[in-house]
Amino acid sequence: MRTTPIIMTAALALLTLAGCSQAKEQLGLTRSSPDEFAVVKRAPLAMPPDYTLRPPRPGAPRPQEQRPSEQAQGAVFGSAGQPVEGLTRSESAFLNQAGAGAVEPGIRDIVDQETAATPPKQKTVAKRLLNIGSDKHEEPEASVVDPIAEAERLKQNKAEGKPVTAGETPSKTE
Repeated sequence: MRTTPIIMTAALALLTLAGCSQAKEQLGLTRSSPDEFAVVKRAPLAMPPDYTLRPPRPGAPRPQEQRPSEQAQGAVFGSAGQPVEGLTRSESAFLNQAGAGAVEPGIRDIVDQETAATPPKQKTVAKRLLNIGSDKHEEPEASVVDPIAEAERLKQNKAEGKPVTAGETPSKTE
């Protein structure tokens, strides 16, 4: 008789521990499968083909003194007035004919000023591009429905056998 409370206490303790995830792991009751995203084959390291540095040009600004945006523009488009390295003669000729070397330096400021001077459009971009909601068929402004007058209209339509959509919906005037 004395062993029954001990067995009951031990069973209750095991049942309580079985609910804990860490206890299940410690007792070996859970499966541990490998994580398929953790197993990654890494590519071997390789030396870059050309790791020599180019000597600095006399009179050119130091890269540390340039702003990051200027560095990015220089890397993509080349410095102003200097040809981009790695272009063929035909590409250089095309860029010269297109006027790539004669870019106005303050063009971004000019575009920003012109954009600020234009009045904003009321239509969204999708409506302008897809011609949705042209000026002829603009949506009317929303109005508040008068509930008492609407209930009377619906009762009258029902009594006369008309559909619910017959007649004008009364609205409140503010």
